[in-house]
Amino acid sequence: MTDAAPATPAERYAVFRERRALAAVQPQGPLALTNTQWIAEEQTVWGVPGRWAPAPAGQGGLVVTADAAAGIHVDGVLVDGTVHARGKDDANPSAIEFDDHTTGFVIAGDDGLYALRVWDAQSEGIQNFGGIDAFDYAPEWVVTGTFREIEGGTVVGFEHLKDDGKTRGEVVPGEIRFTHDGVEYDIAAFKSGRALQLVFADATNGDDTYSVGRFLFLAPNPDGTITLDFNTAILPPCAFSYAFNCPLPPKQNRFPFRVEAGEKNVLAADGSLLH
Repeated sequence: MTDAAPATPAERYAVFRERRALAAVQPQGPLALTNTQWIAEEQTVWGVPGRWAPAPAGQGGLVVTADAAAGIHVDGVLVDGTVHARGKDDANPSAIEFDDHTTGFVIAGDDGLYALRVWDAQSEGIQNFGGIDAFDYAPEWVVTGTFREIEGGTVVGFEHLKDDGKTRGEVVPGEIRFTHDGVEYDIAAFKSGRALQLVFADATNGDDTYSVGRFLFLAPNPDGTITLDFNTAILPPCAFSYAFNCPLPPKQNRFPFRVEAGEKNVLAADGSLLH
C-alpha cells in the first residue's frame, strides 16, 4: 500500500521543498557544477585533463585530445588520441566521464562557441550544503492573472549575469498581466520547453532573498487565465554555483513590493549563506 498523495496545498508545498533539496545535490545538480569554460582555441580546462578545442567547421561541439592514462571516456569509450564530443544542441549529445564522480557535457553558445561544463558529485558545494531556506506556504501569493497569446511571439532582450550588459533575445509568446494592491503589472515570461519562465525581482532581494532575483515557471490555463503561484518561486542556478550564467529580470519584472513566498537563499551546513 502506497502513501496517499498530498491532499492540501501546504502538503504539496512540503513535498516540493523536499524534492528541490534533493535535486540540488544530484551528480549533475546545480551544486555539482564546478566549471563552465568556453573554448575558442585549443586549451586546457581547469580541473580536468586533456586539451580541448573547437570541432572542425560543420561538426559542432568540441574535440578532446588525451592519452589513455588521462582516463577520459566519451560516450563510454576511453580517449586515446583525439575524439569528437557532441554538444547539447545535437540530437545525440555526448556524455563525458573523467572519473567515478566527475562528469561533463558540451553546451552551445549564441555566438557559435561551445563550452565544456564540468560536474563533480563530491564538489565543495555539495559537501557544505545545508538546505534551501524558504518562506512558509502563503496562500495569498497564489495569484491569478490573464494571458493573451501573441501570434508568433515577440522577442525581448534579457541581460545575463556575466554578459557585461549585453542582451540575448528570448521569445515571449504572450502578454501576462496581474494586479497587486490595485496596481496592474505587465510582465514578460519567455519560453522554456513547454512552460513559460518568469525571471523576477522584488523588494526582498538582497535582504531576505537572493540578490539577483528568482524564477517562476508558468503555464497558461485554457480559459485565458494564468496562475502565478509564487510559493513555487525558485532560486536561479547561479545561487548554487558561480559557474552558471543566469538571466536577469528585465525592467517590467522588477516589482516594488515584497514577494514573501518561495525560496530565499542557499544555506551552508552551519546556517550561513553558501555564497
